[in-house]
Amino acid sequence: MGFLKNFFQNVFHEEGEAATTKRGPGQTSNNSSFERLSEDELEAHLGVQRYGKFRLTDAVRPSYDLQVIPEQGYRHDVYHDEEAKSNVPVIMAAASNEILFEIFMELIDPLGVEVDVVLETSHSRDSGGHTDLYREHIDVPVLKSTLYDYEDLLVNDGCTGIAVLNPGIPQEVQFDEHKLLIVYGNPLDEFERILESYGVRCRDGIKFITEAEHVHSSSDTYYQQFDELKMRLGMDCNFM
Repeated sequence: MGFLKNFFQNVFHEEGEAATTKRGPGQTSNNSSFERLSEDELEAHLGVQRYGKFRLTDAVRPSYDLQVIPEQGYRHDVYHDEEAKSNVPVIMAAASNEILFEIFMELIDPLGVEVDVVLETSHSRDSGGHTDLYREHIDVPVLKSTLYDYEDLLVNDGCTGIAVLNPGIPQEVQFDEHKLLIVYGNPLDEFERILESYGVRCRDGIKFITEAEHVHSSSDTYYQQFDELKMRLGMDCNFM
């Protein structure tokens, strides 16, 4: 699913309710901040929903030692496309839960009236990775109507991600399983304007939850909802 696969990797899947511990680039699986926690300490940490003014979704939690403290803002990056031998401008953003989904929906608008959609899932722990499902040529009003029906899944499931793209521009908006907003392509001015209109400011030194150890959360209910969503979008057998 876009450039994120080149940045972040899955370390291991725990048993039980599809909780996943991940680490940022360059970190090993040793010395996890979760390893020696009591059940009470772990429960208390996972129950923290707000850091300052920033409210988390239910999808992901930072490391117990808070290597990265979640906060709102966006920064500029560059993705190097090996196949095209080119650099693609990127915006990465984190937004507080109360405005997150509405921002994502508005970021779709500059892509045009007809788009392609990619759903990303890491629900299947047997595969040890991600599966991408692709749907071409869907009208944006139809897509948005469907996504609003599954807002809870998209916002709170740590094993579901989605990307909306227009290959003809080309530009792409990703709402990944960490609940980061990522936009890449050129130009990006309109996407920056949307972020700023919601109070998400440019902070090029900002660190994101993906750049340190973190925990993902999912459930059987979200897995069932994901299956429903992929059928609504006509993605039953359409794998990438």
